[in-house]
Amino acid sequence: MTAMLARSADTDPESEKVQLDLLRRAGPGRRAQMALSLSGEVIGLARRAIQRSLPEASQQEAQLRFVALQYGPGLSSELRLYLAARAR
Repeated sequence: MTAMLARSADTDPESEKVQLDLLRRAGPGRRAQMALSLSGEVIGLARRAIQRSLPEASQQEAQLRFVALQYGPGLSSELRLYLAARAR
C-alpha cells in the first residue's frame, strides 16, 4: 500500500486520514448535502463581508456587488437595468 501524502498543511496527517475515511464512507447523497451546505455558508460569508465593507450600501447594492464579484460586471449591469425597469 502506498503512503498517503498530506493534502492540508495545517491538519495533522492522522486527523486528515480519519476525515478522508469518514468522507469516503459517507454516501453520495450525504456528500452532496455537505457540499451544498458548505457552499451556502461560503456565499453567506461573502455577502456579509460585502455588506461590512460597504456599510452605506443598500441591500440591493450589496447584492449587485456580490453578483459583480462572482459573475462579472456585465451581468451585474444587466441585472441593475432589469431591476430598475421592473421597479417602474
